Amino acid sequence: MSAVHPPGIDPERLRAHLDRARPGLVSGPLSARLIEGGRSNLTYAVTDGTSRWVVRRPPLGHVLATAHDMKREFRVISALHPTDVPVPGPLLLCEDESVIGSPFYVMEFVDGVPYRTADELAALGAERTRAAVLGLVDTLVTLHAVDPGAVGLGDFGRPEGFLDRQLRRWGKQLDASRNRELAGIDELHAALGRSLPDSPRPTVVHGDYRLDNVLIGGEGDRIRAILDWEMSTLGDPLTDLGLLVMYSSELGLPDSPVSTTAGAPGHPSAREIVERYAAGSGRDTSAIAWYTAFAWFKLAVILEGIHYRYTLGQTVGAGFDRIGGLVPVFIEHGLTTLQEG
Repeated sequence: MSAVHPPGIDPERLRAHLDRARPGLVSGPLSARLIEGGRSNLTYAVTDGTSRWVVRRPPLGHVLATAHDMKREFRVISALHPTDVPVPGPLLLCEDESVIGSPFYVMEFVDGVPYRTADELAALGAERTRAAVLGLVDTLVTLHAVDPGAVGLGDFGRPEGFLDRQLRRWGKQLDASRNRELAGIDELHAALGRSLPDSPRPTVVHGDYRLDNVLIGGEGDRIRAILDWEMSTLGDPLTDLGLLVMYSSELGLPDSPVSTTAGAPGHPSAREIVERYAAGSGRDTSAIAWYTAFAWFKLAVILEGIHYRYTLGQTVGAGFDRIGGLVPVFIEHGLTTLQEG
């Protein structure tokens, strides 16, 4: 095995731990590669030459409070794995930072494709694209239909006052990464706070639900796994829908490192997505503009945090140099969405 491995993981130390915790799981020396695409927690594909697994760990350096909780991610996929919600099989949680430098967990490797851009999705053709996106909506309905108490997640969050608390949380996250002027972001934050909608009954919320956080594959381009549960909690399910609508809107930025899939031929419109969800879930979606504007705000804050880590030299992978320029675009979209309703 080559001594060269991606930052943030040591295959030899990982194998030694797996041999102790799961004897017989690994049959040879491990090698690892970083799975590109994520901008927050680091994800690695690990193999012994015969079997494959996935390792998740927090980013290097600047880690915001309450974010990047490996135990939380592992708990939610463990709870959902026996349900109809497609998630990778959980294998092992390690909270001992001495193994690879941080807490981490290991899960099954699931074959499938995360479609990140309209160009990638366009390769499916219009009919398959439409079916894949509508399948994404239907899978969200399935997630939100899970009874949290029945799967051991009754205490997974505090749904009372969820939206107000979310706004305060993301405001604090912004302040923790604020090192430059961002026109309009405080205005957007305040406007969202003045018009909080009434939340429906709480559900398990993914928190970052979009096409490139699922794996699609097999006959019928079905969704084989939902990934990246780091922001999951109990709360308002329409926050997931608002994010999905946001990612179904045109950004108007070609070659952006963060993109939407809206331009792919056959992609359902935002209106179709909302109507499909409303029909499947039975929920009132009349306040979807607020939830979509909140999604624009939340992504602006996340991107600013990533940009901040980039300025400190604490990011791994390509494309981080262009993240900072996206933040004003997300702020503008959020203000426009809220103003136009």
